[in-house]
Amino acid sequence: QVRLVESGGGLVQAGGSLRLSCAASGNIFAINTMGWYRQAPGKQRELVAIIGRNDRETYADSVKGRFIISRDNAKNTVYLQMNSLKPEDTAVYYCNFQNLYGVVDWGQGTQVTVSS
Repeated sequence: QVRLVESGGGLVQAGGSLRLSCAASGNIFAINTMGWYRQAPGKQRELVAIIGRNDRETYADSVKGRFIISRDNAKNTVYLQMNSLKPEDTAVYYCNFQNLYGVVDWGQGTQVTVSS
């Protein structure tokens, strides 16, 4: 079983920055993609960014040019650098690991609140 633990969330003013981290532990093998999703109150969970084994990055249009995803395979950790934050970025952010066999694991979520 894989355990994912997010950190780095908090309260920030619009225009500010935060860096989220997600570290995996447990029975980790053949990690394929690492990603970040978010869910705002009353809305469905949505993709924010994912990064593949070849470091190919994919971003939601709403965060392109502001957020940067990166991974450290040696530490089984994925990061999300969030810049120029907007109030509409307020949500619970979840990390997501998927291995080569299609098994998906989720973190417990970390709250990001952006004040106007």
